[in-house]
Amino acid sequence: MNKLNSRLVRNTLALALFSSAPALYANTELDNLKMQIDNLQQQLDALNINDLEKQVSAASEWKTQNALIHMAGYAGVGYMKTSGEDGAFKIASFSPIFHFQYRDLIMLESELEFGITPEGETEAALEYLTADLFLNDYVTLVTGKFLSPIGQFRQNTHPSWINKLPSAPPGFGHDGAAPVSDIGVQLRGGVPIGGMRSNYAVFVTNGPELNADWDGSAFELDGVNAEAKNRNIGGDMVFGGRFGLIPMSGLELGLSLASGSATVTLVEDDSGTAPALGDEAGRNYDVLGFDFNWQYNQLNVRGEYVKSTVGAATTGVSASEGENWKTWFTQASYRFSPSKFEGVVRYTNYDSPNPQIDQKQWALGLNYLMASNVIAKIAYESNDGANGSSADANRILLQLAYGF
Repeated sequence: MNKLNSRLVRNTLALALFSSAPALYANTELDNLKMQIDNLQQQLDALNINDLEKQVSAASEWKTQNALIHMAGYAGVGYMKTSGEDGAFKIASFSPIFHFQYRDLIMLESELEFGITPEGETEAALEYLTADLFLNDYVTLVTGKFLSPIGQFRQNTHPSWINKLPSAPPGFGHDGAAPVSDIGVQLRGGVPIGGMRSNYAVFVTNGPELNADWDGSAFELDGVNAEAKNRNIGGDMVFGGRFGLIPMSGLELGLSLASGSATVTLVEDDSGTAPALGDEAGRNYDVLGFDFNWQYNQLNVRGEYVKSTVGAATTGVSASEGENWKTWFTQASYRFSPSKFEGVVRYTNYDSPNPQIDQKQWALGLNYLMASNVIAKIAYESNDGANGSSADANRILLQLAYGF
């Protein structure tokens, strides 16, 4: 009996110890877990919360940045064959456009233009450079050198990837009837009028300069150098603007006016006998323009008319009684959807005091739109001008243009 009781006691103790082992193990694991949590809490307390906030703020800074830098532009390369001349790859240009904007307050924008001369040299020009101050939702103050607000072609549609043809209409280039660029100040924007939208530009700029020829007895006005000049000879100023109205979706009508004075600064004289101009005062200078743009499904029709008038001299050496430069064009283009081909036709009539550059032109083109900003063009120009002049020579042009 004693042996049996002793064995029973031993078994009972062993069973008790075995059954209590999981509890003892669990208590040990719980103690270890508490120690780990305490260590983590101590490490967290040691962190610099301000440093964490700075890191998070730096990581999301791009969402609230005050300055914006953007680059755009366009480029074009091509081929031209003029009747009576050898064809050549002679159309090549690169025009990067830069935008630097600070919040919703001001933006600096500039376009550079790089091209190749017939001699193979690279030439660069500052197409425009302005500081645009956003006064409110309807008015922006623009200062600097800007593309002329007269009409639509020069300020909106002349870039190669927007222009439907490889060339500018006669009279709308850098030596035609339409002003090209100005240096001055303008207010521009848009306002609703009833149920219609409108846009406007009002400006004051340095006056243009005039070119003249000495014919042996008098100065004859030869051209208006209506590109921005960083000077203002004689204090000549020009005031003007454009008002555009959008009476319905897809249609815009525009009226442009400008008035001021211009001075003869360049005289061509092959005989070397031209007298000094003397104290010739600025001549009256006026510009009148109309433009329209209509878009209906795949059809686009646009046109523009510009007339520049220079008055007679009032002082100094006698010159012509005044001259007019006028040009107009009408253009229609149609996208053959769903294909990527587009047809275009344009008629232009340019009239100037110099009969050697007067021109009537029919231009026919076929475009292939690889993308909305990549366009390949082929065009034929039938030109009617003075016999033997470059204005009378027909041309074939090819161009690949890319806007980015």
